[in-house]
Formats: sequence, structure tokens, C-alpha cells
Amino acid sequence: MPSATPSPADGRRPSPPAPPARRRTPIGTRPGAGALLGWLTDPDAPRLCLVTGGPGSGKTALLGWLAAHGTRARRGRPRTERVPVPLAGQSALGVAWTLADRLGVVAGTPADLVHALATSEARRSGRTVLLLTDLHAAAEPEAVTELLSGLAEVGRIRLVVETRTGTRPPRAARTTVVDLDLDLDLDPDPDPDPAHDGAGNRGPEPTPSAPPLPGLPDLSDPAAVCAADPLLVTTGYATASADDHGGLRDAWLRAGQALCAADGPADRALVLLTALGDGADPRLRPALAERAAPAPWRMRWARHRGDVSPPWPGPVAVLGATAGGPSAELVLVGDRTGTVRLLREADASGEGRLAHRVAGGITALAPTADGTVLLLDERGRLHAVRGTAPRPPYLERLTEAVSTTLSRHPGTALAAIAGSVVVGDRLGSVHAFGVTGLHQAASHSGRVTAVTAVESETPFVCSGGADGTVRLWTPGRAPVPEPLAERRAPVVALHAAPAPGGPLVAAAWADGRVELIPVEGGGPRRAFRPGPAVRAVAVTATGALLVGTDESLICLEPHGK
Repeated sequence: MPSATPSPADGRRPSPPAPPARRRTPIGTRPGAGALLGWLTDPDAPRLCLVTGGPGSGKTALLGWLAAHGTRARRGRPRTERVPVPLAGQSALGVAWTLADRLGVVAGTPADLVHALATSEARRSGRTVLLLTDLHAAAEPEAVTELLSGLAEVGRIRLVVETRTGTRPPRAARTTVVDLDLDLDLDPDPDPDPAHDGAGNRGPEPTPSAPPLPGLPDLSDPAAVCAADPLLVTTGYATASADDHGGLRDAWLRAGQALCAADGPADRALVLLTALGDGADPRLRPALAERAAPAPWRMRWARHRGDVSPPWPGPVAVLGATAGGPSAELVLVGDRTGTVRLLREADASGEGRLAHRVAGGITALAPTADGTVLLLDERGRLHAVRGTAPRPPYLERLTEAVSTTLSRHPGTALAAIAGSVVVGDRLGSVHAFGVTGLHQAASHSGRVTAVTAVESETPFVCSGGADGTVRLWTPGRAPVPEPLAERRAPVVALHAAPAPGGPLVAAAWADGRVELIPVEGGGPRRAFRPGPAVRAVAVTATGALLVGTDESLICLEPHGK
């Protein structure tokens, strides 16, 4: 005899039994997941994989599963790095800056990103896979699609792009398509589209359009801009406003990648302050300086393309600082045409230029204690510009010997110290030519990209390489085994100098980061990103940091502990 469920004490009829729960197949066992993993593990597969389907077909869930699944390296194979990037609400510029920062390069525009990834020497094992969601919801879907089409042709990355049925996909010579409309076992997206009815039927696809920008801050208010989501601000400046907003928009677009990566409002205020041109609303500087107070730097001055008072010195290729006391400190600024200008460290006002111009451009310069300036040209050969003081004959002979050597074996980096000329080469070795002989150290794996030297109680050489390391070496001794600093991007510039608190090394990498490092561990390391790619750095006798780019020259002073 079947059992009966007793009636509730209040006399109400019992609720009917709940229907059995739908049995869901784990994502990793479904056809879409299998197709994605097959594409991911096939070295000959196309670089672009489109995950398509209508609203509610499970696209977002599938990419989320792929981001977390099986990221460990297999024996004998490098690890495949998977980088999830949401596209919803983003402009093409914001997407370019986000991807550039995640991939360790610097890009001012989407076109710059494609070029940088195609030509950079970033230290990455395996092939990076970008997981790009919600293309249809981007603020600029057409422009973002064009960017992704360019990235699909870059050999070092692969792309998985989630695109709703009806949205124009990126183009590529070869493409793999995973159509989730054919995978009926997939769970719906966490937020099903309203066009998807309860019976599983879909209405007509809406025409993709730029979504509204909820919460867009006042783009003329520096406090609001620094406190807001930087990607939202980027979208606002890129798509919702043609107004310059007193100079804030130009400054943001100049330094945007650094602003999007900055750690909080104070750091964003500092970067934005350093990017303001001299035509900006004069009220912006004190407002930004106040909000940048907690940052580890104070801006002394900044000069940008288009500035007239004092004028911008031009694109920076190399930097140096004259030997001597702080009151006589001059900054040497070399450009790609081979001209070297002299500026006052205090305010960047001009003090003339070197008489000698190097045809073909300069890759390194090294002022010496006697006033001579040594230059390395793009062919790796040495030039010497004599100062006004007579040179000791032994230094003349040393310079001539180094010049003869480099005419046969070109150098890649150059520095000078009392009685020595230091040269790096493309094989990773550093050579110190001195009046007492030659000392050499195999310091790097790959090309030496920068060297600098400091005359201190224990003179030392600091070198940087394409391997991303910065290393210390005292000629005549073994190099220090542990690097002073290391990043996954190549070192692009170095400069060291004695300072009031001890020797300081400024190092810059190809990912746009600059660090000021106390050699003797007497203080904190400080980092800064100007936004554009860094071409050169220098430390002055007062301990200030100079950062040079193609369109800016910035002088910062360390602040706080």
C-alpha cells in the first residue's frame, strides 16, 4: 500500500514535488571544450579561434573554463600562458593598452601594439594565448575587430575570440571556428540574454552597437579622472568627447598605458601631471600635485613635443650627465639624428650643443672626467668629442685603441670611468679597456643593451641585456652572481651615478618600467612608468631621475621613504 504524505497542520495542501534537476555535463567533456583543446595543442592550427554562438550558448563559460584548465607545462614543452581580457565597454585604444601591458610591450596606438609584438625581444616561453570575451559588447566593435585582425597575424600569440552570432569577426588567413549553437549540452551563460526565451528559442540577433558608458566621470575634473576606472576614462576620451578638457585629454592619451596600469589615484595623478603640456589649464598642475602627494616621486619639470617655454629638446635617444658638482650639472640629450644638446638640470633650459654631429645617429654616450664626450654610433663605432681642457696623452692612446678595436668588432653599449672605457657586445660580454689592461666578463645571455660605470670607493660597472637582467661587476673580479634587477623584458637603458645617499642605478626596460635602485641597499627601490616607450634614463648628482622618450623628457625627485 503506497505511503501518504500527511497534510500540514494548518490544513494547506502540500506543494507538488520539485521536478528533477537538470543533469549538466561538465564543460570539459563537451564538444566545444574538446574542439578548443584540440586547437590549443595543435602547433599547426590557425592562430585565430572564433568561439561563436547566440546569446545563452555558453561562450563566456567555455572561455572561463579554458583560462583555468591545464595551465601547467608538459614535459618537454614550454608552458602556454593564457591571458583573459574582457572587451565589453572597451575602446580599441583601451584594448591595445591592456594587451600591451599584459604582454610586456609598450604601445601608444593599436597599430603600435601589432608592430611591437611582431618585433619585440620580450622573454616569453611558449606561445601566449589571448582569451578575448564579448567582442559584440565593445565600445568600438569595428575598431577592436580591426586590431584583433592585425594581432592574428603575429606569430608569437594565438587568439580565442568570443563573438556573438551576427557580429563581424576578425579576419585572418586561416581561422578555426567553434560554433556553440551546434553544442546542445552547454550550460547557458551566467547572464542569459533577454532575447533567449524559457523554451530555449532565440529571437532575432540585435545589431551590435557601442554600449552606453554608465558612471562616466567628469572628464574635465582631475580628481574624478584619477579616481575612476582608467579603462572607462580611456573609453570616454576615445569615444565620447572631442573636447581637450583643459589639456587632460591630451595628457591621458600621451601616457594612457601607464595610467591604466598605475596603482591607485595617487600614482595616476603623478603620471598625468608628468604628461601635461605647457598649454594645459594652469589650474590642473596644483590639483594633480596635491593628489599625487602620496606617490614616491615629485615632478621637478617635464618637457613635451609642442612645448615652447622652454622648448622641447626633441626626441630622446640617449642621455648623460656631466661630471662635476650639482651647481654645474648639465644634461646631455642625444637624438636619432646624431645631435647632442646640453640642458641645465635645474629647469631644462638650453646651453647649446656639441660641435660634433654623428652621421647615422647615436646609440650611447659617455662623458668623461676630463670633459671629453665619447659617442657610439649605430654601427657600433666610437667617436670622441674633446672638451676644452687638455687631455692626458694616455687617455688619447686608450681612446684610439678602443676606437680601432670597435672598427673591427662593433660595440652595442658604451660607458666611461676614470682611466677606462667600457663596451658591451652582441654576444653578452662586457669589456673594460683600461690603462692597466683589458678585463672582460660574460655577463648576459644575448646582446648587451646598456652599460654604465661609477667611480666610487669600489668602482663598478653595471650592465643590462636583452635577457632582462641588470648585473654588477668590478673589473678584475668575478661578476656578482645574483642580478641587481630582472624583468621579462629586455633592458633598454642604464645610468648610474654617485648620489648623496650612495650610488644609484637607473634602469629602464622595454615594457616601459623604470626603476631607481640604491646599489648599497640604503633605501627603497622606486619605480615609474611615463607611458610611452622609454629610450634613455640618467641619474644626476642630486639624485634626480631623468626619463627620455620619443616625445618627452621628464625630471623626477624621490620623495618620502
